[in-house]
Amino acid sequence: MHTNLDPQSAPRPHTDATPFPAARFIKEIGRGVKGARSMTRDDAALLYGAMLDGRVSDLELGGILLAMRIKGESVDEIAGFMDAAEGAFAPLPQPPGDFAPVLIPSYNGARKLANLTPLLALLLAREGVPVLVHGVTNDPGRVATAEIFAEMGIGPTGSTADMLDAFARHKPCFMPIERLAPKLAHQLSLRRILGVRNSTHTIVKILQPFAGPALRLVSYTHPEYLTMLSEYFGVAAPHARGDAFLMRGTEGETVANANRAQQIDWFHAGQRQLLVERDAPTDELAPAPEGRDAAATADWIARALRGEQPVPAPIAAQAAHCLQVARALRTNA
Repeated sequence: MHTNLDPQSAPRPHTDATPFPAARFIKEIGRGVKGARSMTRDDAALLYGAMLDGRVSDLELGGILLAMRIKGESVDEIAGFMDAAEGAFAPLPQPPGDFAPVLIPSYNGARKLANLTPLLALLLAREGVPVLVHGVTNDPGRVATAEIFAEMGIGPTGSTADMLDAFARHKPCFMPIERLAPKLAHQLSLRRILGVRNSTHTIVKILQPFAGPALRLVSYTHPEYLTMLSEYFGVAAPHARGDAFLMRGTEGETVANANRAQQIDWFHAGQRQLLVERDAPTDELAPAPEGRDAAATADWIARALRGEQPVPAPIAAQAAHCLQVARALRTNA
């Protein structure tokens, strides 16, 4: 996963707390792919919380991030990291209405295909669904969702009041990760220093920042993450936090591929259900913007919303499933 964050744009969190000695954790996770042992959920939460608070030295932090990159995260580790991450910022208020909020992380953008994440968000929002899109504002070499929103007159949201106002007007809200969770934004920014992604790139894709239940749209890029995230949502994720749709990303984005629907698995109360089957291969391409730049994509999305262009069938189906589950989550809450 790619981010745009410059290390200077997300300063290291200031803390006056006692430095956190991380050597005992590094000793376990830093033994290589075959020799490393995973942390318990409690230890993972303890360590990640210290990392977010800036209590881990730069030397130890680099060692932790690289060790986890090589070893890969276990379910208990991701669960512990999530416990710490969601305790690192104030929860967002649950919006009123007939639908639970839908969360769409956007940390990749488009490189080869048009980024139609804004289309999905706008389709849901106009039906009254509170849609929170969170992510990065730009990414060199890619077209970010925020850039397309900007072309459509939807700017970044700077406050909870603005978010609720957008929901009341049946508009999606885009909240940069720096605003939603500044401590996580700092961890993301370290990719520019180390040159590789770290565990926070997974954490931001599965965040649930609302005080009540929500529907999370989650994507993965590598098969091992399908296995790990399936176990997380099936076993480790608190059921009271809501449901999740898990699918292979469209260039990393959590919107269905316009040309060929991906499999989507629905996780509800620890149960996994096949929601959408993967389409068979086809040479037929769905209607799409002539260019993948932000302006061309925004114009095409606007025409699709007016009915002047057909909404790609996989995206229309994804939106319909989101509507159904978001309504059920609110009704059963």
